[in-house]
Amino acid sequence: MKILLEELPHQEEALRAIMDSFTGIDHASTDPNAGDVYANPLILGRYHESSNIDVKMETGTGKTFVYTRLMYEMHQQYGIFKFVIVVPSPAIKEGTKNFIQSDYAKQYFAPIYENARIELNVINAGDFRARSGRKNFPAHLLNFVEGSRQNSNTIQVLLINAGMLNSSNMKKNDYDQTLMGGITSPIQGIQNTRPIVIIDEPHRFHRDKANYRAIETINPQIIVRFGATFPDTTIGRGKNKVIKKDYYRGNPQFELNAIDSFNNGLVKGIDIYYPNLTEEQAKNRYIIDRVTARELVLKQGSNNWELRVGDNLAEVDSGFEGNIEYAGSRLLSNELELAKGMILIPGTYRSSYQELIIRDAIDKHFEIEQKNFLRNGARDNNEPKIKTLSLFFIDNINSYRKEDGWLKETFERLLKEKLSRLVSEYEFKRLPREQEYLEFLRATQISLALGDDKQNVHAGYFGEDRGSGEEAIQAQVDDILKNKEKLLSFKNDKGDWETRRFLFSKWTLREGWDNPNVFVIAKLRTSGSENSKIQEVGRGLRLPVDETGKRVQQDEWPSRLAFLIGYDEKDFAKNLVGEINSDAKLQLNEEKLTDEMITLIVTERQKTDSAFTDEILLGNLDELGIINRKNEFKKAVEIDGVQKDGFVWLVELYPELNTTRLREGRVDEPQNSQTKTRVKLRKENWEKVKELWRQFSNRYMLKFERIPQTIQQMADDIVGNAELYERQVPIQIHESVYASEDKKSVGLKERDGEYELIYLPGMSYGKFVKAIHTATGIPVKAIHTNLFRVMKSDLRGDSRYLSEVSLQNITREFKKRFDEVFAQTYEYKKLAFQAHTSLYNPDTDSFVDDLNAEILGVNIDHQAIEDGRYLYEVPPMRYDSVTPERELLRHDYHKRVTVFGKLPRRAIQVPKYTGGSTTPDFIYMIEKEDDTNVYLLVETKAENMRIGDQRIVEVQKKFFENLKENAVEFEEATSAQQVYSAIRKLAEE
Repeated sequence: MKILLEELPHQEEALRAIMDSFTGIDHASTDPNAGDVYANPLILGRYHESSNIDVKMETGTGKTFVYTRLMYEMHQQYGIFKFVIVVPSPAIKEGTKNFIQSDYAKQYFAPIYENARIELNVINAGDFRARSGRKNFPAHLLNFVEGSRQNSNTIQVLLINAGMLNSSNMKKNDYDQTLMGGITSPIQGIQNTRPIVIIDEPHRFHRDKANYRAIETINPQIIVRFGATFPDTTIGRGKNKVIKKDYYRGNPQFELNAIDSFNNGLVKGIDIYYPNLTEEQAKNRYIIDRVTARELVLKQGSNNWELRVGDNLAEVDSGFEGNIEYAGSRLLSNELELAKGMILIPGTYRSSYQELIIRDAIDKHFEIEQKNFLRNGARDNNEPKIKTLSLFFIDNINSYRKEDGWLKETFERLLKEKLSRLVSEYEFKRLPREQEYLEFLRATQISLALGDDKQNVHAGYFGEDRGSGEEAIQAQVDDILKNKEKLLSFKNDKGDWETRRFLFSKWTLREGWDNPNVFVIAKLRTSGSENSKIQEVGRGLRLPVDETGKRVQQDEWPSRLAFLIGYDEKDFAKNLVGEINSDAKLQLNEEKLTDEMITLIVTERQKTDSAFTDEILLGNLDELGIINRKNEFKKAVEIDGVQKDGFVWLVELYPELNTTRLREGRVDEPQNSQTKTRVKLRKENWEKVKELWRQFSNRYMLKFERIPQTIQQMADDIVGNAELYERQVPIQIHESVYASEDKKSVGLKERDGEYELIYLPGMSYGKFVKAIHTATGIPVKAIHTNLFRVMKSDLRGDSRYLSEVSLQNITREFKKRFDEVFAQTYEYKKLAFQAHTSLYNPDTDSFVDDLNAEILGVNIDHQAIEDGRYLYEVPPMRYDSVTPERELLRHDYHKRVTVFGKLPRRAIQVPKYTGGSTTPDFIYMIEKEDDTNVYLLVETKAENMRIGDQRIVEVQKKFFENLKENAVEFEEATSAQQVYSAIRKLAEE
C-alpha cells in the first residue's frame, strides 16, 4: 500500500498566506557578496524580526507537509535553496526526516516542481567523533555548506535538533578541515549560507532561552515558525502584567486553531474512557505538599510523609505497587513529573487496575476495527478497508521487553481471550467481508502463538532501544518509525497478512511520530498535570487512510479516537475542552457584550444581510432585555415564558458565536463508559435471602478479653532479637550463551549468585526506626530502646544490619505474633440496632435496585452461563480473580442450589479486629433433602495467601460461627472444587 498525498484546502491557504507575507528578494542590493553561489539570494527586510513569519496549525493538520511544500515553492519562485529546519528533539527530527525522504512525498511533489529535489542533510551527535586521529566536519554539514546554486535543481536542507545546534561541537574552530576555502567553524559555515530557518514546535523555543539564541547565532535572513502552540511572553509588571502569545508580528500570518480543526472535521473526534474506582479507593489520595530535587512530602489529612531520593512509595501506602520510588529532580522512578498540589491515588497503581485499562483498550480496539474492516455492514465489498492501530503509553520498559514481563504476559493473555471469542463469533457469519475478517483474526492468532522471534501482532519503541544491538528490536523500531506503509497495510507483497497493530512506547512517541490510523491510545500511567492535553492525544488526531492510501475525510467516514486513561486523570475531557476553547481567536465574555463579540456577529450577519449593523444588534438585545445600558448581561431574562441567563440567550439567538467554541460532541465521555456501568439486581432471588440480610444488618462490636502480652513486651521480644537482623548481600546475575542440540539456535541460561564478603550499606538509624514504626505501629520510643541496646550489645554498631531484610524479618515476626495474641482474644457482641449495607436498607426492609458494577468485581466475564438463579440480571458477570471466582460463575450448579451469586463489597460488613470490615465473596442458598434451606458463605483466596488474607479468613470464620443457628455455613476456598464439594455435602445432610 502506498500513501497518496493530497493538498487539503487549509494547507493551500497556509502556503498562500506565507508567500503573501514573504518580503521578496532584494534585487537593488549593492552588497558585493549578493551573488555568492554558496548562499541564498539576499531577502528584503533580512535580519529584521518584522520579516519573520508565524504559522499556527493544529496537531494533525499537516505542518510538515506545508513547510516541505514551502521550500519547493520558494526555490521555484525566488531561487532560495538553503534551509535549516530546527526541531526540539531527536524523535521529531526522525519524523521530519521520514516524511521528506518518503517515496510518497517525492512522488507527490515531483510533477508539481519538475526536476527539483530536496537533498536532506541530517546532523546527529555522533557525527562529530574524531576518526583516524583527525577532527573532520560531518559529511552532511560539509555537503550543506558547500552546496552551490549552480546545481539549480537541488534544494539543500539541513535538519538538526536544537540541542545539537547548541552543542560545543558546532562552536569550535579547531577542525582539521576548512569550509569554502577558509572557515573552520560549523556555525560560521552555516552563517555564510544566509539560510532561511524553519522552526518546528516553537513553544519549545522561548526567545530568552539558550536554544533560541543558538538559532540566532547562525544569522538566518528570516525565520518561519510552524506550531500548534507558541511560547508566552510577559509584558509589564505587577498589576499591569499581561501574559500573551509571543508572535513575531503580533499575530500569526496564518492561523488554523484547535477549535477550527475539531469543528471542521480536520482531525478525529475524541472519546475518553476511564475505569472508575470504588468510593473507598477514590478517597484514599495523597497530596504532594512539597517537592524538591531531593525530597518529596506527601500529605493525607493531618499526616505527612517525607521521602528522600530512593525511598519507595509503598512505605507510605502498600497500594503503590510496581516498586515506585522517588527518583529525585521532581520525578518518580516511572518518570512521572511531580508538582505541588498534584494528587496521587494508590488504587490506580495496582496491577489489577492497570489490567482493567488494558482489557478496555483491547475491547475498544476490536470494536473500532470491525467497523473499519467491514465498512457499510460488510455488504459493499468495494468499500476499501481501514487498518486500525492502537498505541499504549507505558512507564516500565522491562514489563514489556522482558520475556516474562508482567505487561507483555497480561496483554497477550487478554488479547488471546478476545481473539478466541471473536473467532467463535465470526465462524457463523457468511458475508464475504466477514469471512475475510475471520481470516485476519485467525492469522493474528497464529502470529501471536509463534512467539517473539516471528510474531507480528505487537511491537514496542523506546528511546533505550537505539543501539541495543538486538536485531529483532531494531527491526521493530524501524517498522514503527520509518515504515509507515507497512503498518497501514493489510497484506505484504507475498499476500500474507500484516497483523501488527498494537504499539507500545513511553512518551518518546508523544511528538514527532505520527500514524494516521491510530484509533486507540491507552495511558497506563498519568503523564503529569502540566502537559498539553492536545499534545497527549496528538498521536491519534490525524484523519485515517484506507487500504488504497487515500485520506478518509470525516464526512466520508466519521472517525474518532478512543483515549483510555486512569481515574487520576478523570478531568482530562474537561481540561482538553478548556485547552481547545482557550485557543479561540475570540474569547467570549459571559459577563459583558464586548466590541469583539459585536464585530463578529455583525460581520457574519452582513454576509447574508448587508443592512445589518451594530446599532440594529444592540437595539434587538435591549428590546429583549438581554443587556443593560453598560452592555452587561442580565442574569434572569424571560423570553416567551422561558427564563435564561442573558449570555445564554445571546449565544442561542446569535449562534455565530458558537464558531469560537468547540462544537458539542467533538470531545466526549461516552455514556457507556465504565464510570457509569450499573448492575441490576434480580429482585425475586434477593427476596429469598431477605431474612438472612435482616440478620446481617445487625451491628456488632468487638469485645476483647484481657490481653496476656503488651505491645512493650512484643517490642522487647522482636526488635530486641538479634537473630532477626541480617546484612544484605547483593545478587549478581550470570547469563551464559548455549547452543541447542541441533546447533540451529542459541539461548541464554540465567542463574543468580551472591558476592562473597560484600554487604550492602544499611539505612540510616532514624529511617530504620521510622520504617519499623510505619510497618508495625510499635511506639518509636520502644523501638529506639530495644534497637539501641541490640546494636550496642550484639551487632557491634554495624549499621549494615539496618537492612531491608532485617526490616522484613521484624515486620513479619511482629504480624505473626500480633495475630497469635489478638486473634483468639475477642468475641462478637450483638448490638441493639441495625445499619445500612451496600445492598440492604433495614428502615424500608428493601434491597437497592442496582449497584455500581465496580464494587461487584473489576473484571468482566462474557462467557459466564446465564442462569435464572443468579442474583443479578443477564451477563456480562463480574469477578475479581480468575481462580476460583471466574470458574464459579461459569459452573452449571446442581438443582438444589436455588440462589447463588457474587457479593459486592460492604454487603455484610464483618468487623475486623484490626479495624474496618470485610465481606465474603460468594453466597449460595441450598435446599437440603429435608426441604429446609442452608446458606453457604464462601471466601475465595489464593493458595499462597498473604498473612492479611489469612487474618480475613479467620475473622469471617469466627463471625459466622455466631450465625450457625440461622443455618449459615462458612467455607474458605482456594479452588472451585472445594466449593462444589461443600455444596454437595450440605445438600445431602
